[in-house]
Amino acid sequence: MRSGLLGRITLAFGALAVGLSVVFVLLIVAVVGLRHRSLEARHSQQVIATANGVETLVIDFESSLRGYAVTQNSSYLRPWESAAKRYKPEIAALLRLTADTPAQHVRVRAIKTSVDDYIGLLGAPLVDFLKRNPDKAPLLVLARAGQVQTIRHKFAQLLATESRLADHRDDRARRTAYRAVVFGFVGLGAVLLFLLAAGGYLQRAVALPVRAAALAARRVAGGDLAVRLETGGPGEVGLLERAFNAMADSLQRSRDDLEERNRRLVESERLKTELVSNVSHELRTPLASILGFSDLMLKRDVDAADRRRYLEVIRSESARLATLLNDLLDLQRHERGVLELDKEELDLNDLLRVQVMLYSAQSEVHEVVFRPSPDPLMVEADRDRLAQVVGNLISNAIKYSPNGGTVTVSSALGRGNAWVWVHDEGLGIPRDHQSQIFTKFFRGDAARKRGIAGTGLGLVLARQIVEAHEGAIGFDSEDGKGSTFWIRIPAVAEISPATRDDAEARHGM
Repeated sequence: MRSGLLGRITLAFGALAVGLSVVFVLLIVAVVGLRHRSLEARHSQQVIATANGVETLVIDFESSLRGYAVTQNSSYLRPWESAAKRYKPEIAALLRLTADTPAQHVRVRAIKTSVDDYIGLLGAPLVDFLKRNPDKAPLLVLARAGQVQTIRHKFAQLLATESRLADHRDDRARRTAYRAVVFGFVGLGAVLLFLLAAGGYLQRAVALPVRAAALAARRVAGGDLAVRLETGGPGEVGLLERAFNAMADSLQRSRDDLEERNRRLVESERLKTELVSNVSHELRTPLASILGFSDLMLKRDVDAADRRRYLEVIRSESARLATLLNDLLDLQRHERGVLELDKEELDLNDLLRVQVMLYSAQSEVHEVVFRPSPDPLMVEADRDRLAQVVGNLISNAIKYSPNGGTVTVSSALGRGNAWVWVHDEGLGIPRDHQSQIFTKFFRGDAARKRGIAGTGLGLVLARQIVEAHEGAIGFDSEDGKGSTFWIRIPAVAEISPATRDDAEARHGM
């Protein structure tokens, strides 16, 4: 799994802290080494200076003695006395300074021994002797001249060796200083490169995706819900990208849903307006007939035959009103989930035969033909509700065949289901209207253009009733070539395979 952005940043800055610590440790080591080398070089200079001072004292000893031997003037002995006082602390300092260099320390101890011998022999007793015997001084100076030369030769070796040591230590100090500078520049360069790399990574992994998300959010706020972010960012940035895309998808679905609901509401309002108009028309015609014939019977004396005819008209129109009201009430009940079925076992062929007989008398220009299945078509259903469905299909077949023709009702048993077909030779259904046939209040252009009465509720109720029986309803139609509506309801018993295959072949199942 990818590490989180916070973990990556923490790791990066932890590495930076470690790198800086290493750089600073190296710099501290370099600086300490440089200081040590500098002290070593300074130490050699101190050794050389101190050795030169001790050698100067030896020269003072010799020159003081020579001056006295030549002049017999005791004032020339004062440098001797001053050098004798300074000699011990100076030689002790030189021994201490060369203690860390064994070879030089040995040379200093040899010089000290020689100088001590030289000073010991030419000490205060010798000065008193020379004062009493001044003629002996030149001989003594000549006798000790070689010893002084030996001491000075030893000093020359000591200083030459210490000079070489000083040069070597100076070289080491310069190399250490160079390494310190190199370490410093390399460390600073590495830190700068790391910071540049970290900045580039943060810009690519954080700044650019966040900026893209901000721009996309602005476009979404402006109504462009099609914008999406490229996913694949590290850690939390990737989560942000995926969350933004999920949000945009949700908003897109919500807007599509709202647009669809708005379209449905607009369509529903249009259909309701059309329903009011249709219902008003459907109510006005039977009410006008009922009011007209009842008023005629009240105002005139009519014979028995006319009275009976008028009463039949009033009864027929009243039944028409009752049917309309029942359709509206049934629709309301089903939408509330309270459509009740009184099921019983019945032969669907008998129900179809009765409906065909009833609707055969509706039109003089139509012929309603019934082709029942060869065997009983037993179903468990609500007789009245199925009669309502079949009656609606036959009535529509007659209404939407204004030029007359044959309406064929047929039935069959197949695959454990009872099948019913109602075929007409009428107007047919345009392809662009077929998806709305089972929509409430929809009646299509043919109804409006040809003045065919109806409310657009019959097929809606038919589908609800059939589906309440765990069945299905559908149709096949072509504009101008008639329609075939079918219903399928689970049957109680199956017939023989031969009979079933024959029924399927006849009806094209």
